Amino acid sequence: MAVFVTKVDGTKQVFDREKVVRTCLRMGATREIAEKIAENIEMTVYDGIETKKILKMIFGQLGKYKPAVKHQIDLRKALSLMKPKPDFERFIQILLSEHGYKVTPNQIIRGKCVEHEVDAVARKNGETYIVEVKHHFSYHTPTGLDVSRITRAVFEDVTEGFKLGLNNLKIDKAMIVCNTKLSEHAKRYAKCRGIHHIGWGSPPNRNLQTMIEEKKLHPLTYLKGLNTATREKLASAGIVLLKQLTAKNPEELRRETGIRKETLKLMIEKAGAILSENA
Repeated sequence: MAVFVTKVDGTKQVFDREKVVRTCLRMGATREIAEKIAENIEMTVYDGIETKKILKMIFGQLGKYKPAVKHQIDLRKALSLMKPKPDFERFIQILLSEHGYKVTPNQIIRGKCVEHEVDAVARKNGETYIVEVKHHFSYHTPTGLDVSRITRAVFEDVTEGFKLGLNNLKIDKAMIVCNTKLSEHAKRYAKCRGIHHIGWGSPPNRNLQTMIEEKKLHPLTYLKGLNTATREKLASAGIVLLKQLTAKNPEELRRETGIRKETLKLMIEKAGAILSENA
């Protein structure tokens, strides 16, 4: 008999063992460990169990094999906890840069009709993109059709502006990067209009989480127990990634942020353990 899982929005779906495996793999587990954990959880789940309880079970079991798991939270939630501006925007600019794009942040481009502020201009393989960065605090909220339509409208206006000599940027394509899934309407429109998108789970082989994990670009909010005041002080010092945190000298960082040196040393130690286990 099928076991149904209750999602955050109250809808139900059949328990999928492979989803547990994928979650474990994303958190740095080997395939063998991931399969073992999935098998254990499959024998434990009951009809109607909430997805957050399954995630808690995954963390609990994975902690036996990877101790640093106790210092981190779910990546999807960590992204949702970021401040949209400027932290998440800066995070995406770094992410694209690490994946070979030449990124110019926060540009104002004159179109045929009006001026547009774009979150970034990114260049790669001879193509130039305008980048729209979209953040949702609720990671279950899909990025909808309106974002795709607005992005397309901006692309058309700045392209026409270039043809009229109103700007000197020849834009080839538009790109949307978001921390959630795109709605099916948004995906269809983006595909039809040639808008490249990077979101949670899509595109299948080059989505947000795979790009983060490939380069170990985990956000600062991935660190469990990080309070808002500390996060904002670190962000003011330009630190939005665990990798940036571990590269800093605690004393130097104390002077920049006013955070106690002992607190910083502990955070750096935990961040280092997470990154090592996700290597």
